[in-house]
Amino acid sequence: MTPPPLTISCAADYQRSQEFCRQLTRKQARNFYYGLRLLPEPTRSSMFALYAWMRRADDLADDSTSLPLTQRYELLGQFRSLTHQAIAGTAASSSDNTSWPGWTAFTECVHRHNIPTELFDAMIDGQKQDLDFHQPETDADLRDYCYRVAGVVGVASIHIWGYTGGTQTETLAVDRGMAFQLTNILRDIREDADRMRIYFPRERMRHAGATEADLIAGKYTTGVQALIKYHLDLAEELFIRSAPLEQQIQVENISALRAMTAIYHGLLRKIAQSPQRVLHGRVRLGKLAKTWIALQCRRGGGR
Repeated sequence: MTPPPLTISCAADYQRSQEFCRQLTRKQARNFYYGLRLLPEPTRSSMFALYAWMRRADDLADDSTSLPLTQRYELLGQFRSLTHQAIAGTAASSSDNTSWPGWTAFTECVHRHNIPTELFDAMIDGQKQDLDFHQPETDADLRDYCYRVAGVVGVASIHIWGYTGGTQTETLAVDRGMAFQLTNILRDIREDADRMRIYFPRERMRHAGATEADLIAGKYTTGVQALIKYHLDLAEELFIRSAPLEQQIQVENISALRAMTAIYHGLLRKIAQSPQRVLHGRVRLGKLAKTWIALQCRRGGGR
């Protein structure tokens, strides 16, 4: 797919859509934005459009909690249909979702970079899992969830950045995305527990000797300590395993990937220093730390 030529009126709409995606990413992507702004154009705007679409899908799942579950499923199903229609270039049906300002920028992004539609379907499937949440039973269940909400985001991103190495590189991108998601899960233990959501597999919790009651109560028992350490080590392994990814994407985009990775990896290591802190609130990297990382990655350049 290649982007169609823009008329003057279409160009104005596209610019407004791009600006909407840029502003949304700046406000909402607290960790990603520091890396994304290192990208050259038009890659930067494409990543803003991708993030804005993901944010919209996430908001439809999370911000409609007052609605019955069936209606929330319907909203995501409608969003899936509109996404297919936008990519196909057909007119969207009448819906509140059609007023979303990001569609033009999103459609141009998908066509410019030949992003497979099935990646967006997988992302929506991940959001549907969160709608009717069930704690994972096995490690495989957690991997499947992380793949849908983060692994496929990594694959979509390398389509925008440009890459060599085929499916092997896509596997590296999946691993990197899953490392990010496991870091998020560890960071958000307290917030998720307050919503009665535990993303650690039941099978793994039994093996560690941890209980749901301990996590909800914020008790740093021997079992909870073992459970958190296992997932810290797993996320670290995924960061290490995906290290060759930087050598497979276009050189002008490497600094952005390095910055995003360094921020998330830095957050993981901060959690590892005092794991019990995640039971009582979010562990964060400050703005100055993230700005410093981005500056260092910019100076480091490419290969």
